[in-house]
This record gives sequence, structure tokens and C-alpha cells, in this order.
Amino acid sequence: MLRETIQGLLRDAGIEINGPNPWDVQVRDDRCYMRVWRDGSLGLGESYMDGWWDCERLDEMVYRLLRSNLDEKVGINFRRMVRLLPSLLFNLQSKARARMIAERHYDLGNDLFFSFLDANNQYSCGYFEGTDDLDQSQVNKLSMICAKLQLGERDHLLDIGCGWGGLARFAAERCGCAVTGVNISQKQLRFARDFCQGLPVSFLDCDYRAIRGQFDKIVSVGMFEHVGLKNYRTFMKTVHRCLKKDGIFLLQTIGGNISGRGGCDPWITKYIFPNGMLPSMAQIAKAAERLFVIEDWHNFGPHYDKTLMAWNASFQKAWPKLQAKYDTRFKRMWEYYLLSCAGAFRARSIQLWQVVMTQYAAGTPQPRCRSFVYPTNYCR
Repeated sequence: MLRETIQGLLRDAGIEINGPNPWDVQVRDDRCYMRVWRDGSLGLGESYMDGWWDCERLDEMVYRLLRSNLDEKVGINFRRMVRLLPSLLFNLQSKARARMIAERHYDLGNDLFFSFLDANNQYSCGYFEGTDDLDQSQVNKLSMICAKLQLGERDHLLDIGCGWGGLARFAAERCGCAVTGVNISQKQLRFARDFCQGLPVSFLDCDYRAIRGQFDKIVSVGMFEHVGLKNYRTFMKTVHRCLKKDGIFLLQTIGGNISGRGGCDPWITKYIFPNGMLPSMAQIAKAAERLFVIEDWHNFGPHYDKTLMAWNASFQKAWPKLQAKYDTRFKRMWEYYLLSCAGAFRARSIQLWQVVMTQYAAGTPQPRCRSFVYPTNYCR
């Protein structure tokens, strides 16, 4: 009975159980029906990790599920609602808990991340305008950031959440500016310091709330997803305090379409990004109100679909070298993460934004934002 109920829901999304299409679900263990019915997206991901079902094109399956609005058709799962309550009631991204994401995700191992990232080690969306190559897409993205910030040799750039130092190195080499990177991941910081050796780049191990000093330009790429709703205003106030009056701030973040959804997907929260939270446009705008003028809001979410598919292809190719350290369940977890997120971006369920801001009531001339055509021509 439960199998027939789930099959009917999937059929509305164009998906068959044990069907012939690459996006059809191939069930290996009938226990998955109860697990998915009981736990929703968490059960779907966990049963895949356990090998209870397979799918040749998992990204296409997730795309079809989300495009059909299946979650709204079946109503809000009570268990999911209970899981979301802590993110709505408590500050899960407090200063005391801030290092949890670094320890559980970003410090997993550079060997894992470098097996699928580009030469600049960019763990964020590339910009595939005019190219299908991952490395070039990330150069495009980095050049576009430098162009929007109007970086020059006299600038001191603050990079909040600097990762492995790829943006800091790119900006210092191409634009001649000084860079201060801030991070809380020990493995990323150790690599970044070596990666940027000999350049006017320094790195700080500190929470964003503890940043001091003033900077000509500020950038934050792929870090705001870890800030949390209760801290959005604090984040914006920190940037405002650290940005010179005529400076430019660029925020790149994944975002959700609807406010008030609490945390991320339960499976992503449990296995990939603990305490993560996707902001909505309204939440970002509210946090920036009377602090910043929003000069430009650029959505290139479909490029994240391409980025994630490229990452998965590289991860699969590198797996023979990784399997001595990571087991099969981890492999299935990681590919489920990459491919399900690709499907979510393809369905436009989540977005990727670059938001350019200047200080409110400062009279700063509008940055060039998108007046350039070929972002790779910026800098030298």
C-alpha cells in the first residue's frame, strides 16, 4: 500500500519506481518506502547512503521532484517541523558554536576537496559565461568579483571566509592590492598561508564578529550561509564598521526563495553543513537596511548547477585515490550532496546571488557592477 502511494506521488513528478529512464528510482530494499514516508528528505538521503535505492541520474530525479512541488502536495511533515524549531528559537550560529562547521566540514581533508576543485581551489559557484571549463569559469567569477569591487593597487581588501586563499591570491596577483583573509578552518588557513606566500596577503584565525580595522573593499563568498538569521544584522553591522565610507562590499551567497523556512534541508544539515541557513532576499535587504545601499543584485544560480556537475565528475574520477581513506557510504553521501544540490539549482528551488553594496547616506558613486562585458579582461 505504501509503495503504491509513493509511486503515485513520484509518477506526478515523471518518475517511476524501477522504471527505464535514467532519472527513475531503482529500489534495492523495500524498507526505503517507510523510511522516506516517515523522515522525508532526511530519509531519502539516508536510504541512498545505505544503498537501499539507486538512480543513474540522481540530479535529474531531484530536479523533477522539486519542479513538481511534491513537498507542498504532501503537506508539512511534523518531524521536519520539529527539526526546524531549534533554528527558529535559538542562535545555532553563536560565537561559541561558530567553529562547528569548520571542524565537521571544511576540515574533512584537503585531499577530498582538492580532488574536485579548480586550480584556484574555489569551493563556490563558477561563472560559465563563454566557457564549459570549470577552471575558466572560476577565473571568470574571480575576475567579475574584482571588477565589481573596482579593486586597484591602493586598495586593502578584507575577505571574510577566505577558504584556501584562492580569491586573496588572485586579487593580490592580478590587481596588486593588499588582502586580509579571515577564516576559522585550521586546515584551510594553513594551506592559504603557504599558497599566498610572498604576496601582500595576511590571514587571521577569528570569527567575523571579532574583526577590527577598516578596509577599502570587503568581500564575502560562500560564508553568509553559515551566519544564521539571528546574526544577519550583526554581520552587516560588522561589515559596515570595517568598511571605509567610500568603500564597496560584495556578498556572494546561496539563497532561498521564501523567508521563514528556518534551517537548510534536514539531510544537508545533518550530514554536510551543520547549522546552515539560506537567507532570502527579504532577509538580506532587512539586515542591510539603513546600513547599505544595494547597488546591484546578480542572480546566476543556474551556473551552480554546472559547477556541481563538474565537481561530481571530478570526484568520481578521483575516487580510486580516495577510497583508502573514505568508505563507500561516504562516497554515496558526497555524490548525493553534489547531485541533489545540482538538481535543486536546476529546479530554481535555490539561488546564487552576488550583491554589491555601498554605505548608506555616504553619497558613494555607483560602482560599475555590470558595465563590463567580458569579466576576464579586468585586472592584468
